[in-house]
Amino acid sequence: MKKHIIFLVLLSGISVTDAFSQLDSLKMQYALADTLHEDIILFDSDELIEISLLFDINRYRRRKNDSEYLDATLIYHTTATDSIVKTLKVRPRGISRLAICDFPPLMLNFKKKDTVGMEFSRIDKLKMVTHCSAGGEDYLLREFLVYKMYNVLTEYSFRVRLVRVNYINTIKASKPVREFAFLIEPVESLGRRTHSEEIETAHVTQMHIKRQLMDRMAIFNYMIGNTDWSVPIRHNTLTMCQGQYGGLESGIIIPYDFDYSGLVNTNYAIPFEGLGLESVRERKYLGVCRTEDQYIEALAEFREKKEDLYRVITEFPYLKERSKKEMINYLEGFYRTFDKRNSIVYLLLKDCIKI
Repeated sequence: MKKHIIFLVLLSGISVTDAFSQLDSLKMQYALADTLHEDIILFDSDELIEISLLFDINRYRRRKNDSEYLDATLIYHTTATDSIVKTLKVRPRGISRLAICDFPPLMLNFKKKDTVGMEFSRIDKLKMVTHCSAGGEDYLLREFLVYKMYNVLTEYSFRVRLVRVNYINTIKASKPVREFAFLIEPVESLGRRTHSEEIETAHVTQMHIKRQLMDRMAIFNYMIGNTDWSVPIRHNTLTMCQGQYGGLESGIIIPYDFDYSGLVNTNYAIPFEGLGLESVRERKYLGVCRTEDQYIEALAEFREKKEDLYRVITEFPYLKERSKKEMINYLEGFYRTFDKRNSIVYLLLKDCIKI
């Protein structure tokens, strides 16, 4: 098996000096929890990580079984001459993307208490967003930037880390597939960082979320043209609380999965059913109704941080200039309504959910 892996790695042009000496020392059971209790440093940097991921790609693409883990090996450089090898298990994940994508997102399940490996130290389970299908790099990078934009607005957001992956098939010797992907911060890491815990059992609506956080998220989703979310059914939203959950206006809301947004504009995205929209490029506000003054207060943050949000896109080195311009032009459709008549306020009032 080692000889086969070495051959495949050499095929990809990656050095593995002293790496495989670590393989046999990692004899610990696979973890069941989402993450360990120590701090995770993986998301403390924006530097691109280069890795190789070796597993049975044929079975992964053919079966798309989100309950079946496959043996895998992850290799990445720690210096110009040294590499680290981690043994793990992987499985496809997701709902719509699991059915749609030729290369669906992955769950990486590392070995429990495996602390070898710098950035990947203390990682247990980790979500990785993949390129979905051939030619899907642009969509993936756009979605990555949406996460980074929300990071600009609030710490109550998932951090992400961009990686370039060599996918190497351990069953069939072939040219590696080399694509971008990104990793999403585990929920427990987010919780430790924000001193909060996930609310798993209570019935939660928008009225149970702190008003500032709820309005920020709803306006952000309106800005990016995303209607693929819901608080009550916990669809693409995570609800958390700090200390004892106290009912109305006590929860924290964190969005994720932006591939159905107009800003990302994937070729498979459709508007949320029943909204009367013909395209995800059309905006519709799905937040609860507030007063004009409350909307003006919530929108001030978006006005003040406009240039910071744009810089996330314009200073990103891996997206084509044409795509950057398309993203900025789409966002301009939102910001043009910040006019003297406060058109944006009346647009929100027109769409908002009355309670």
